[in-house]
Parts: sequence; structure tokens; C-alpha cells
Amino acid sequence: MAPSSSRPLRQRHHPSPLLILVVSVSVLLTPLPISATADGLPELGGGDGLYREILRDETVLRLKELGKISDGEGYLERTFLSPASIRATAVIISWMKDAGLTTWVDQMGNIHGRFEPTNSTKEALLIGSHMDTVVDAGMYDGSLGIICAISALKVLKVTGKLQRLSRPVEVIAFSDEEGVRFQTTFLGSAAVAGTLPESILQVSDKSGTTVQDVLKMNSFEATSTAISQAKYNPESVGSYVEVHLEQGPVLEALRYPLGVVKGIAGQTRLKVIVDGSQGHAGTVPMKLRRDPMVAAAELVVTLERLCKEPNKLLTYDEECNCFTEESLAGLVCTVGELNTWPSASNVIPGQVNFTVDIRAMDDQARETIVTSFSRLVLQKCDDRLVDCKVEHKHSAAATHCDQELTSQLKRAARSTVSAMPGRTVAAAGETPVLMSGAGHDAMAMAWLTKIGMLFVRCRGGISHSPEECVMDDDVWAAGLALFTFIDQNVLAVSEEEQEAGQNAVAES
Repeated sequence: MAPSSSRPLRQRHHPSPLLILVVSVSVLLTPLPISATADGLPELGGGDGLYREILRDETVLRLKELGKISDGEGYLERTFLSPASIRATAVIISWMKDAGLTTWVDQMGNIHGRFEPTNSTKEALLIGSHMDTVVDAGMYDGSLGIICAISALKVLKVTGKLQRLSRPVEVIAFSDEEGVRFQTTFLGSAAVAGTLPESILQVSDKSGTTVQDVLKMNSFEATSTAISQAKYNPESVGSYVEVHLEQGPVLEALRYPLGVVKGIAGQTRLKVIVDGSQGHAGTVPMKLRRDPMVAAAELVVTLERLCKEPNKLLTYDEECNCFTEESLAGLVCTVGELNTWPSASNVIPGQVNFTVDIRAMDDQARETIVTSFSRLVLQKCDDRLVDCKVEHKHSAAATHCDQELTSQLKRAARSTVSAMPGRTVAAAGETPVLMSGAGHDAMAMAWLTKIGMLFVRCRGGISHSPEECVMDDDVWAAGLALFTFIDQNVLAVSEEEQEAGQNAVAES
């Protein structure tokens, strides 16, 4: 069950170490000093409405603080319900409370912070991202979206606008998106969306520890019934918005700090297995070899050519003359892992296998590329007298963002960039509209409600690396755009604002 429209649902049935940690951590976290105006309201950003102290300075400090909470020594690693994740949970809860939110942790370890307007019966706006990381991660992936959302709501609180929300607003820090520990992505958001299968409890990590084991270790009930309680009722949710660093170079090339997302690419993962004849590197003549390594190398290059120049390799039957340049835009193909057996310098391999990752915004185009590559694999393996097999490991359809939400986010981003100090000429243009090649929690949440995403520029397009970097002013822009989005679309209009609007219309 999702939280009702009148009060949030709390899922704690057992004492948890999270509660103990919150008390000790909260005394260490002192908000930045904020001066007050003559009428008692906080004075932020020098009175210019840009709220720099919270949306930039404090947000950046919190990103750095969360980036230090790691299971790794000398690098950032924070996986599903690991010790570092538990410590991070306590810190995030304290920040949510500082923003005036009611907090709880659900049965999959997701952290919720919610403000419920008095007598509101409208569907909630959910804003979220993930708190877990890859191994040797940067400090912005996931965390940026969580902290920007908390900061935006804190600005609403200190400016006296939180009470004017027309619908519930909830920030969710999802416990797992990357899937590092259990090789299964979206554990947190899939639980909220209600798409997490019961069998997930028995999935194990490399040490043999199951999801159920980890949940029990952290005082969760760890039953399918308990996990189902994390599911939200679609009728109680109006929309989901996620702020995320772009993880690509487009915004930087356009010299624009923010972009809106039109959709998230569909994805297919394959495993190609090539079997040949294992032999001595010095005694088998070249003309008599059935070498799977050479065949695999040709297949990798073939994949690259197929994805760079698809129209040159697609057959008429596969293409059907139905693909446009737009449908193939954003098509990317990657071989990320290659293994050989027995992997010795003086042995012709007996087997080579490699992974294939194919992504595109157009599902039909992606499926056609998969079919074409599978055909080319068999053809080229026959030519080289080796045996090949293509295994399908994963497939996910493309996810399209809601047009109305995208327009609202685009308008908020444009207003923000226009108001930011030191904006460049290039930044005075239209807000870029991008496709996401990476998967995000929004993909899982799309099963629950309509979604929208805001991308933030990152240096060099680098992500999943300690070199990941978002400029402080771009962090500021992201938080201000999210605040502006809420201000423009979720705040109830006051009587004074209604009167001012009516006067403006009358004067015109």
C-alpha cells in the first residue's frame, strides 16, 4: 500500500540501527547560518531569490560529506544495505528532517521524506534518485538528485512556502539502483513501483549472502509481504521527477548547465560464445586454425560498424525501409567484457565469449540491430569454421518522459538559467532536450506514474569514476530549477498573487 493522501505510511516494525545513528549524526550537522529580514523571513541569496546559501553552498558541502561515507578505503563504494549505506541513511534522514519533512524507511531500505499539506486529497509529487554507488564511484551520481531535492524543499520551508504546497511532496532516496551487490538493478525503485518479484529475496551476492539475509541483518522483516508494503498505490501518486547528472558530454558541448530528458533508451544485453579448436601456438599452421579469438575480434569490429553505419549492413527484409535517421539516433553498441579459455600466451584459445550492450530510443530499431547482429555472427562464424551462439541476457523497452512534465521542467530550467549570474551567451538559448542512454530509477517508476527528468552538466561527460565532476554553480542551477518547478506547478496561489494577476490582466 502506498501512503494515503492524508498521511505517509511508515514501515518500521522492528528497532533498527538506523534510529540510533540518526541521533548521533544529527548533532554533528549544523546548517549554514541564514540571516533574517525585518519581517522575520530568512534572507537568502542576497535577496535576489537565488538562495545561494542553501542551493549551492550547503548542497555542495552535503555532497562532499555523503561522498566520504564509503565501504572502501580511499575510494567511494556504497552498495545495497552495506555498513556505509546504513551510515548514509542516518545522515540523509537528518537532512530531510532539517527541511521539515516527516521521515521513514520502508522494508527495502528506501528513505522517505514527505510533507503533507493540511487536508490535501491530491496525488503526491515524488522526487528521487539513488543513494548507492558503483565501485570507485564519483560523488554526484544519485546523490545529486537526492540532495538537490532536499535543498529545494528546505528553501520552501525557510521562506514560508512549504505550507502552501497544493499536494504532498515526497523525496525518496532509493536503496539500490546500480545493482552492484546483487547484479540486479532498481531494487529500491522497483519495490516502490510494485514490480519487484518475490524471488528477489533468494538472489545472492558473490559471498552467497541473499537479499533476504541482508534485510534480516538490518532488522527488516525480509518477507514478500513486507516488501509488498513498500508498493505505492498508483492512484496516490501524480508524478515522479528525477534530477541526475547527464553522464555524457552533450550539455558541456552546448555550454548549457541543464537539460530536460525526452526518454531513456531501451537496452538489450547479449552474450556471444565462440568455440574453436584449442591448440599449441607454435605448431598449428595458420591455414589450419579454427581460432575463436580472431573470429571474436572480427565480430566486435562488425558490431561497431553495424552501429556506426547501420544502413550499410542491414538487409532489405530487416530494414523494411521504415527506419529514419531519427529512429536510429542515439544508437550505441558496446562490448564491455571479453573472456578467453584457457587464456595462456602460448595457447590458441578453445573458447572466447564476450558481452554486447545495445541501446536505442526506438525499440523497433534496437530489435532490428539485435536481429541483424545475430545473423552476422552466424554468417562470419561459418566463414571461419568456428561454432557460435548468441544468448539473450536482458531486454528493457525504452521509457518515454511525460510531455507535460518535460515542458514544465524545461520552463523551470529556462527561468533558472536566465536568472543565474554570469550566464553566457550560449546559455541564453533554448533548454536542450536530450535522450538518456543510461538507465535511471525513473525507468522503474514509469510503471507507477508519469515521469520527468532534469539533467545536469558534468565535466567531460565522465561518470562512474572518481573524476566525475559537476561545477558548484551547476549544482546551484539544478536545485534552483527544481525549486522553481515546484514553485510554478505545486504551490497554491495566494490571495495577494491572485489579486496581482487580476490587476495585471486589467491593466493590459
